[in-house]
Formats: sequence, structure tokens, C-alpha cells
Amino acid sequence: MFVDSAKIKIKAGNGGNGAIAFHREKYVASGGPDGGDGGRGGNIVFQVDDHLSTLADFRYKRKYSAENGKDGQGKHCNGKKGQDLIIRVPRGTVIKEAQSGAVLCDMSDDEPFVAAKGGKGGWGNIHFATPTRQTPRFAKSGAPGEEWEIILELKLIADVGLLGFPNVGKSSLISVVSEAKPIIGDYHFTTIIPVLGVVTMGPESSFVMADIPGLIEGASDGVGLGHEFLRHVERCRMLVHIVDVAGSEGRNPKEDFEAINRELERFNPELAKCPQIVAGNKIDLATDEQREDFRKFIEEKGLEYHEIIAPISYGTKELIDSVAKMLSTLPPVRRYEAEKVPLEIALGAQDDKSFTVTQLDDRFIIEAEWLGKILSRVDTDDYESLQYFQRVLDTSGILEALREKGIQEGDTVSIYDLEFEYVE
Repeated sequence: MFVDSAKIKIKAGNGGNGAIAFHREKYVASGGPDGGDGGRGGNIVFQVDDHLSTLADFRYKRKYSAENGKDGQGKHCNGKKGQDLIIRVPRGTVIKEAQSGAVLCDMSDDEPFVAAKGGKGGWGNIHFATPTRQTPRFAKSGAPGEEWEIILELKLIADVGLLGFPNVGKSSLISVVSEAKPIIGDYHFTTIIPVLGVVTMGPESSFVMADIPGLIEGASDGVGLGHEFLRHVERCRMLVHIVDVAGSEGRNPKEDFEAINRELERFNPELAKCPQIVAGNKIDLATDEQREDFRKFIEEKGLEYHEIIAPISYGTKELIDSVAKMLSTLPPVRRYEAEKVPLEIALGAQDDKSFTVTQLDDRFIIEAEWLGKILSRVDTDDYESLQYFQRVLDTSGILEALREKGIQEGDTVSIYDLEFEYVE
């Protein structure tokens, strides 16, 4: 079973709570606070695994959570950090935020990607001791971990994509020019999963070719298998378009060629601009008039054309040499750049707006799980993000509650791991 798209929910671990504890030792009076900090929650980390070729594992498990940090303890003991959750995906998987569709990461190299960060651990009461408050009976709760709903899309990493209607000879071609062993049969949709083959041109010279399952007219609307696999063409540096010149199944080769290119443009207009070489297959079944007519049709479009008989490797060397020559002039395989998730989606809407405000001298500590989730995604270096956070504090009633508590300009406001001076 080939699965190349999945939607899952990920949740990083919450930070552990800080401890409220006091030093107890014989003959030591008023030992003072010694509550340790909570441990940081575990991250959700994606890692490429070249032993995987599909996203099938995500069909049955849709929710992934990392371990929470442990609570702090007495004797200055900090809580243990939550263990990261490593999620392994095939190379070429693109991770997107589900609601906006923004690309979070393109898993095309070996660099791990932290998709959700664990919440920071809360401070123990040792942090709140002052000369005037020597026995603080207060500690901070741990911050919640980030959570996202994301879409995983597998877009194969191949230099060359083979295009063409079903049963035109794509599988035959890739089987004779590479070590790939696709299923070959004289019926439609013999190939039901993409097949990758490495074409070796010489020492330290090779490229990857992908046999994309047969496209038919209407593929971009979900007809046939094409809708499921068009996304795999997006990364290809160039395309080899194989056409049955003989029209052995009663189709017109010119119409076949035009139909496939229309589907590419409808799915993604950029694909229509991708360099193409056209290979006319099954020429042994075509008349001289058919061969010459199709050659003229392709060359009038300014495209390079080769005649082949794939099963017996006739003309395939010349075709592959031309492909390698064209590849040497093209940029590398496409990488998808990370995009910024819209602020209103990243920060999210919260139904439960409850909060608590605790005053310790000139420090005002705010606790609210929903606010911690927002805070984990606020970029303190971004003016727009900070303005949004200010509006959240105002509309939720937190600023009004601070005023009722008697906060003064210059007092400290503490929200999980963020502290700032209050300014009217």
C-alpha cells in the first residue's frame, strides 16, 4: 500500500512544575527555600529515514505526544527533562501547517526538524526568596508544550520524471536503463506506486529517475491514479514524456501528448514550464508516416525528440545521454522553503480564558494554560507579534485584573518564562 499524504496532530511535552520546599536539617533553624525547577518538556522531532518509502504508518496513528518534564523536588533538585519524541519520515516529506498550508519544513536532508518545542519548566520557590520574603510558599507551573495539526506530503526527490499515459512503456524504459525492477504488464495501471531508479552514467556520475504511475485526462481532478501522484512530479528537474507513437490502444499520440501537458498545467502551472524531452515508443508497431508525422509535430514545438523501443533498449542510450546532458545545465532538485504561519492561526483561538494572578511584593505572576500556548509562539523580536500579545492581555481581562491588584509602573509581570516591566 502506498500512502503519500497524512494529517496528524503533534503535542510537545509540558514543562514540569517548580517545587515548594524548605531545607530541613537537624540543628539548622529556618533553612530557607530549596525547591527545584521543573524539567523542560520533550520536543517533537522529525528525522529522515531512508528505509521508509511511504507514509503508511501515519494512517493508523494520528496523535503523537512527547513526554512531559518532571516536577522539581526539594534539596535544589530540578525535575528531569521530558524525552523527545522522534518521528521518522521518508526523505522528501514536506511538513505543512494544516489550516494555512504553510510549509514548516522540507525533509530533504539529514538535518532533524523540531516541529513542536516542549514547554519550559516552572521555577521552584528558591527563585522567589528576597530579604523581606524569606519563606516564599509559591512556585511557578511549567509552560505547556507547543501543539500543531500538520499535513505530511511525500514528494519524491528525483532528477527526472517519466510521464505518459498508462501502458506506453515507462516501466520498460526504467527497467532497462537502471537497476529498478518495476512490475511490467500489458494492461493499464500495472504500476500503482512510483518507482525510483538510479541511472549510472559512469564513475561518480548518476541521476535518479522516477516512473510516475500512469496519468490520464482528468488526473488533476482525481481521475485515475494521476491525482494521487502528480505531486511527485513537482520536484523533478526535467521530464521525459513517453508517447505510444503507434497508437496501439486506439488513441491519437498527438492528443495524448497534449492531454498530459494540460493536466500538468492544471495541477501546477510551473510544471508546464519544466524542461521536457519526448520519447516516441513502440515505433516498431508504427508506420513510417505515423513516425514522421509525430516527429514533425514535436519538433515544431521546439522540443527534443528521440525514437525508442524500450523493451529491447533500442534508442535508449541516445535518450539517456541527452537527458544527462540537459541535467548538467539545470539547477539542483527543488527544495521547499519554510513559510511563516499566519499570526492568527499560529497563536490560535482559545475557548477557556480563565487565569490567576498572584502578587508577590512588586512581582505579579500570571498563570493560564491557554496563555502559555500562545506565549510559546510569540516572537518577542517581532513588533506585530508583540502587539497581538498585548491585545490578548487586554481583551482577556488580564490587564484589568492587574490594575485591580494595584500594579504600578515599573512592577514586574511574570508569565511562565517571560518577564517584563509593567508600563501604563
